[in-house]
Amino acid sequence: MERPPLAKRLKRFLRYLLIRGVLLLLQPLPLGVARALGARLGALAYTLVGGERRKALKSLAVAFPEKSDAERQAVARDAFRHLGAAALEVACTGALDRGLERLVAWPEEDRRVLETALARGRGVVFVSGHVGNWELLARRVARAGYPSQSIAKETTDPRLTELVGRFRERGGVRSIWRGQEGAARAMLRALRSGEILGILIDQDTRVQSLFVPFFGQLAATPRAAADLAIRTGAAVVTGFCHRVEGGYHLSMEEVPVPQTDDREAAALELTAALSARIEAAIRRTPEQWVWMHQRWKTRPSPAAPSPLPEAAPAPAR
Repeated sequence: MERPPLAKRLKRFLRYLLIRGVLLLLQPLPLGVARALGARLGALAYTLVGGERRKALKSLAVAFPEKSDAERQAVARDAFRHLGAAALEVACTGALDRGLERLVAWPEEDRRVLETALARGRGVVFVSGHVGNWELLARRVARAGYPSQSIAKETTDPRLTELVGRFRERGGVRSIWRGQEGAARAMLRALRSGEILGILIDQDTRVQSLFVPFFGQLAATPRAAADLAIRTGAAVVTGFCHRVEGGYHLSMEEVPVPQTDDREAAALELTAALSARIEAAIRRTPEQWVWMHQRWKTRPSPAAPSPLPEAAPAPAR
């Protein structure tokens, strides 16, 4: 593989040093202080980072055409504040791990959803999105003793990838880096061993995808979760970690896998159902999603599979 130019390597190294230094400074902070500081930094980013602000407002206009400009601006501003607060909370690993069970409430009925799915012995494809605090979701489940691995995307800098991996491992979450050799085998091995395999499918990324409805528009949605469940017979559970007053609330729901010999149709139906659950979770707390992501960037080609007429509605929670 050709090495990047010297200037780019230097930039990545300096960025790595900066992030590592900031993390070292943040680790001893109390969660409340980190949360408040993160919210302030997020609000500042909303004001200063015009490109990301415009992307967020454009996405909100697609998702919520019925809202006024002022309402969408308020949601976008709160989304920046939430992401800043969530990022700095996660960075405070000492205080985070000491108080994780108090910070993230996990009701018994939702825990039973996961345990029932695991009891079948074929593993669980655990699907979520960038809603609330997805890092705390994975950490809460893993630290409760459930064997967990998460599919993750490598960063452009191997040092940063290793830094993220070490952070997750300290919380009991092992990462399968999807770009690395043997990643597909590792995913299948995890499910066949009866483990939880976490995957986020709410972004338009360079992976095999299906076009399914998302806020009334077709969106390229990663199909890996559906394909893995159909191939292995694993159960499928969706889960979200929403911010509430005083902390976070973890909710879970099992999603039926379509029973048909047509695997392509089953993958399309299941991906649409999962996308509908993610949309419902975002609608509950729209200020807790990453609106600056260009979710509808990729458009379907004329040869793409016909989408479902509409996604299966997610049950009210």
